[in-house]
Amino acid sequence: MNNNIMSVIFASDNETKLNELTIHRTTASLPFCGRYRFIDFTLSNLVNSGITTVGILTKNNYSSLMDHIRMGRDWDLNRKNNGIAVFPPYVSNTARSIYKGKIEGLYGIIDYLDNAKEEYIIITNSNIAANIDYDDVYDMHIKNGADITMLTYTAKTNTTRKVVVSSKTRGRVDELLISDTPSDKECEIGANIYLFKKDLLRKLVEDAYTRGSIDFEQNIIQANASTLKIYAYPLTGYVAIIDDIKSYYNESMKLLDTKERDDLFFKNGKIFTKVKDSVPTVYRDKAEVKNSLIADGCDINGKVENSILFRGVIVEEGASIKDSIVMENGKVLKNACLSYVISDKNVTVKEDRQISGYATYPVVIVKNKEV
Repeated sequence: MNNNIMSVIFASDNETKLNELTIHRTTASLPFCGRYRFIDFTLSNLVNSGITTVGILTKNNYSSLMDHIRMGRDWDLNRKNNGIAVFPPYVSNTARSIYKGKIEGLYGIIDYLDNAKEEYIIITNSNIAANIDYDDVYDMHIKNGADITMLTYTAKTNTTRKVVVSSKTRGRVDELLISDTPSDKECEIGANIYLFKKDLLRKLVEDAYTRGSIDFEQNIIQANASTLKIYAYPLTGYVAIIDDIKSYYNESMKLLDTKERDDLFFKNGKIFTKVKDSVPTVYRDKAEVKNSLIADGCDINGKVENSILFRGVIVEEGASIKDSIVMENGKVLKNACLSYVISDKNVTVKEDRQISGYATYPVVIVKNKEV
């Protein structure tokens, strides 16, 4: 357990590419896998590694995030000392404008970083679902004498901006390429998680800020790749970086596989979330459920196949849900059919409606709608 590391989490990233799912919420509070939010994975990984000083930098639509994390009790972070600190997007910004990039955001909380007693810091996005042992990351960082350790994973690049890593000498990063060019070839990609010595991060942020730079990956990581010792820490097992609707759907569907699910939720420690006192799910006489994840409090009297149902979903008689995701308190009424659909919270699908998308292009129904 490591109490010499603190963390700063960026609650918003690529929200324009997540479209309808982040109209009413920030990325960090986006529901995932039946009963979790993305912030749950980041917070649980930190706490399981003994990291209890956590700052969260918000940007917009963060009321649902505040409601979810409350005072951090569900992650044992409601402490008199340290614990969670949530910062508005304009903290220490005299213009009272939202920070334009991570560099500006970090510069705005310099006092918070200075007052923290920890020597090291983890900077991370919140659109990440993985089970990470930061003790092991720290041990490798010290062993390598690294200035920066960046966590990576192996995947194909899509049209979303990625940091592609070339590492040929014992994990030392030789080359960094920021790319948004899609490729069918798998490569090592940055997970947007970095471990620094806090003093080094502070210096790099101040230098970049005084030059008017705002892009953390380009103006700090890539710009210093030739002068600093940057090492890659490859993540193994289930790793999901959710940066668009397609990746949200595909990564959710992967978790119908028990092996993938066990790897995510139990590999290096349990994943915690906000506790709710829900009743068990009711399976009525006409219920047929195959290869699906069903959360607490559902009432099922129809067909559910290859799907994920969040808490409190109602599936009436004759209704059919296939290859779909239905979020909390959704209602699929009598004889309605969903196929390749992502239905957000509090959506009602009326009787006899037929809504179909494709595996490569799922239909998204926004929060609180009736269709």
